[in-house]
Amino acid sequence: MTTSLGKRCVAEAVGTFILVFFGAGAAVVTLMLAAGTTPATPFNIGIGALGGLGDWLAIGLAFGIAIAGAIYAFGRISGCHINPAVTIALFATRRLPGRDVAPYIAAQLVGAAAASLLFAWAVGPDAVTIGGLGATAPFAGIGYLQAIVIEAVGTFLLMLVIMGVAVDERATPGFAGLMVGLAVAGIITTTGNLTGASLNPARTFGPYLGDWLLGGSNLWAFFPIYIIGPIVGALLAAFLYDYLCKE
Repeated sequence: MTTSLGKRCVAEAVGTFILVFFGAGAAVVTLMLAAGTTPATPFNIGIGALGGLGDWLAIGLAFGIAIAGAIYAFGRISGCHINPAVTIALFATRRLPGRDVAPYIAAQLVGAAAASLLFAWAVGPDAVTIGGLGATAPFAGIGYLQAIVIEAVGTFLLMLVIMGVAVDERATPGFAGLMVGLAVAGIITTTGNLTGASLNPARTFGPYLGDWLLGGSNLWAFFPIYIIGPIVGALLAAFLYDYLCKE
């Protein structure tokens, strides 16, 4: 890459900010809309004002569109990883220098935290007390190991799409943002009501930090789920893709 590391880190921070502000923000708004309604089933803990799965589709599309926009804006600058799991997988497959890994991840975490804190300030206390800043956690009936596996499988699909449409030099140009965004939307629609469908340690870190600082729920005990699952899923996908493409 010819762009300086500093500029690439700024791009990663802003890209992750966009992802969390608009994606996790959509989850906050959905919970605020559903506040006071009676869930149809015990599996529904507050999201459902638009009909359960319809809410997750809306949240997924918010994430997908935000991610697509970030990729088209910053893909040529930093690669627009906006996800520590993606950064680690690209490093592991020798597509990113080791010296860039820590600065990239630090920038992603800063961008995510800034997005959550600014969203809380802009929307008000209900963003924390009702919306939880869109923090992810396993839903009723989903155990710790199950949540890790679900996050790994979801990130596995996401990373496969990234490898095929964004990393592979043979990919048709111009479609990376659209296809990665749609993949995220689809994964969230299916797994959102299971684990919150983070797929991204930074996406979970921002709301966790914001909730902790602003008097919301303390969910740090669940954070390993959203570190282990996405990193394992991304690594498996990257290595599998390279294996399948090897002559």
